[in-house]
Amino acid sequence: MASHNTQSDTPGTTSGRTLATTLGRTGVWTGALRATDPSQHGAIRDAAAELEELGFPALWLGGSPSPDQAALLLEATSRITVATGILSIWDHTAAQVAERHAALDPAHGDRFLLGLGVSHSRLAKDYSRPYTAMREYLDALDAAPIPVPASRRVLAALGPKMLKLSRDRAAGAHPYLVTAEFTAKAREILGPDPLLAPELKVVLEPDLDRARTVARDYLAFYLSLPNYTNNLLRLGFSEDDFHDGGSDRLVDSVFALGDAEAVRRRVDEFLAAGADHLAVQVVTTDTMNNIPLAEWRTLAEALPLGQDG
Repeated sequence: MASHNTQSDTPGTTSGRTLATTLGRTGVWTGALRATDPSQHGAIRDAAAELEELGFPALWLGGSPSPDQAALLLEATSRITVATGILSIWDHTAAQVAERHAALDPAHGDRFLLGLGVSHSRLAKDYSRPYTAMREYLDALDAAPIPVPASRRVLAALGPKMLKLSRDRAAGAHPYLVTAEFTAKAREILGPDPLLAPELKVVLEPDLDRARTVARDYLAFYLSLPNYTNNLLRLGFSEDDFHDGGSDRLVDSVFALGDAEAVRRRVDEFLAAGADHLAVQVVTTDTMNNIPLAEWRTLAEALPLGQDG
């Protein structure tokens, strides 16, 4: 097993702060750019290039992507950081991931950030002992012929143990489906230096009733996954909050709803709670298939993008 004290795989102040600067204040999280059909490649490349031109410093690829799906976005851009948000450790061996990372990251100017997660028992057939599995996966990344440095990986962390692992064995944490209150608690666990880059869902719809309907339709699936509901219970929500796609209280806590100005206020709330960077996911009536270019253009005008935004 590789030592965890070498310069190449030691997390901490330098890696977390450097990443925070590189990622800026706001990036885009989307599963719609996860190519599953070659006929989609042209539209996906064009959308990634436009995100870069709009000034977003980071693009988080959702939907349990592979390194090759991230490669398509890297090839279509020249400046933006492309991160997996997240790559499931059950879908790809550590050896495979380390080999692809070693090829992609230097070839694209150190713009490939590896986001790793344990996914969910409902989605991964080999799911077992997730914390131990993640720790062993990181060991294997460290022991690869060309290791993935801790400074080039982040973990999808919700519970205290996984947050501490993201602090000690990665550059930081990329939590999904969380609140501003969670963000403050996560910052306390991580300390001041590791990266904290939560995902935040956005419905750009000024009619709050319509916005909540769109949000509930999307949220219902996630409320069937215990890793998320257990975390929400730790935050003070109850089982009653999970019925029918989520209570108003829950929806309003895990989404930014309304016009661009309202979204900006929610983004600022998360940043004030301790986030270094927010990965903003536009939610529509067909979130994982429709590329929301109009919404991204609106958000690019309204949100802080670089560190001085």
